Amino acid sequence: MPSILSIDNRMTITGTHIAYLHTCHRKLWLFANGIQMEHTSEIVAEGKLIAETTYLDRARKYTELAIDGIKIDFYDAKNKVVHEVKKSDKVEHAHKAQVIYYLYVLVRNGIKDPSAILEYPKLRQREMIAWDEAFVHQAREWEAKVEQIVAAECCPPLIQKNICKSCSYFELCYIED
Repeated sequence: MPSILSIDNRMTITGTHIAYLHTCHRKLWLFANGIQMEHTSEIVAEGKLIAETTYLDRARKYTELAIDGIKIDFYDAKNKVVHEVKKSDKVEHAHKAQVIYYLYVLVRNGIKDPSAILEYPKLRQREMIAWDEAFVHQAREWEAKVEQIVAAECCPPLIQKNICKSCSYFELCYIED
């Protein structure tokens, strides 16, 4: 399914778009143009299982929040804290960017000074991310870059990275190798 356009004909950008922007432009383009492989990935399934089974009381304690194209699984509305659970810190910079984008969307919608906790339960690590006004500029730059990549007529070229082997798009990208 191609990326959804909003009423003003702008693309609705999700946290996944932002994470893929920071991981692989090819993956971003494929995903945004309707080629989605996550449902075929055992690694993605394992990550979802970790998120669903690690903090069993979260579903009762926090709410799921869908706003402006993003979906936050665990949001503590009382304390304005996003809880984001990840399997591994291999692409920590992409996870952090995704969470910063969530905070930006919350602020854009009138929530003052939100924060986030990025959690890696298998590693027993947590990173706190407090709101910073600089996130506004960063997020707007990321939105522009996502729109530019997604609108390109051709898929970006393959750039081999260490993380490719664990990517849900691996077989698609390396079909000729």
